[in-house]
Amino acid sequence: MEKRANYSLEAVKINVPRTLSDLGRRANVVAAAMKRRAMPLNNSKKPQERDVFCRVRDGFRHFAHKSAAVLGSAWAFIGAIFIIAVWGLTGPAFHFSDTWQLIINTGTTIVTFLMVFLIQNTQNRDAKAMHLKLDELIRAIQGARNRLVDLEKLSDDELKKLEEQFTRVRNKAAEREPEMNPDEET
Repeated sequence: MEKRANYSLEAVKINVPRTLSDLGRRANVVAAAMKRRAMPLNNSKKPQERDVFCRVRDGFRHFAHKSAAVLGSAWAFIGAIFIIAVWGLTGPAFHFSDTWQLIINTGTTIVTFLMVFLIQNTQNRDAKAMHLKLDELIRAIQGARNRLVDLEKLSDDELKKLEEQFTRVRNKAAEREPEMNPDEET
């Protein structure tokens, strides 16, 4: 004889709050551990130790992400225009001296130098995330060539050969299918 589960409304009313309460407690413990940056690794009881390089790397990543968001905004552009306008308007007061010119040259050089590192960090992270997403799509699609995963690690010669192969595939597909007129509806 088959044993049936008790799905009565009373049983659900009793069990759901208890389950939600347990989940809430677990979520609070995890959130607290994440705040302390001491999240246990692999469900072990001992918190993961983080070295100084890891902390510096994470700090720079966080700083670069926030800086890119702020400095890439319209307000930052307006601020830069304002600084240049103020500098230009103060020219007559300083008789367009060498020091006056040196101020803007030095300031822009320093800002440009620092921004190169922030932009490069942000672009590296974005590119890595995009590669991982594409790799996952390639891996998940049946019939896709899994050797295309980690394509960015191939040599220039290997990439050139692969590009030529895709050009041949694209040309064969173009020969088989009539060209679509952009005005035609599909």
